[in-house]
Amino acid sequence: MKVLVTGVNGQLGHDVVNELERRGIEAVGTDINNMDITDSVIVERVIKEASPDAVIHCAAYTAVDAAEDNEETCRRINVEGTRNIAEVCRQTDIKMIYISTDYVFEGNGERPWEPEDERKPQSVYGRTKYEGELAVQNTLDKYFIVRIAWVFGINGKNFVKTMLKLSDNHNRITVVNDQFGSPTYTFDLAKLLADMVVTEKYGIYHATNEGICSWYEFARAIFREAGIDMEVVPVTTEEYGARASRPLNSRMSKDKLTQSGFDRLPTWQDALKRYLAELGFPKNMSED
Repeated sequence: MKVLVTGVNGQLGHDVVNELERRGIEAVGTDINNMDITDSVIVERVIKEASPDAVIHCAAYTAVDAAEDNEETCRRINVEGTRNIAEVCRQTDIKMIYISTDYVFEGNGERPWEPEDERKPQSVYGRTKYEGELAVQNTLDKYFIVRIAWVFGINGKNFVKTMLKLSDNHNRITVVNDQFGSPTYTFDLAKLLADMVVTEKYGIYHATNEGICSWYEFARAIFREAGIDMEVVPVTTEEYGARASRPLNSRMSKDKLTQSGFDRLPTWQDALKRYLAELGFPKNMSED
């Protein structure tokens, strides 16, 4: 089997390519330097030349706040780019995995969102990812839509790395304590996507590590696990004042994974511990 992976220089694409190769599956990694997904001619040429059996589409515009002021660019990447890929998958009759987000939901209440729940995005980023989902659903029959949240991995920027960086010159920070969800380790997610791509169990899935926390609780766990003394002060979303609207409730039901025979991801606490160990935390006591 051969799988083309977009966004190979990002957190998830990097881990997906590595996981496929570990399994002996041929992986073709692409990024903007060799396949600008907003250019339909280039997308068609690259995919048809690679002749894969599937595409795992990880590339996206993910700067949530910046998207509010750059809607055209965000839409071109997340909607038109996704549609370009889906169209070539349709022409060549290959399956596609589209990575989506918790931001497609309005984010109210406390009930975990089900895959088929109504989508009511509240931000430019969320709307474009929702429209990307529609582009896939309206173009293909052989597709997986996998919604993820609160992603962290070795490659690229993420909340964990930001917290660790802040500890270099801060001993007190404020973190939002009224947004709840589940962190997602790309290393674990990549295993699930590799399991999924070889099947025909198409549909919409939610995939995050198990367990729920707030960003504040996540931050405290990061510093505790990393062995860093940091005062973390809880604030509300309103007090924090981010540019883009964010869902307060990012809880997502993963029951469909179990029903379809896929393994659920480990707990986020276990994932965080393994991730920090890979980053070299907690620091070896002998180095002190």
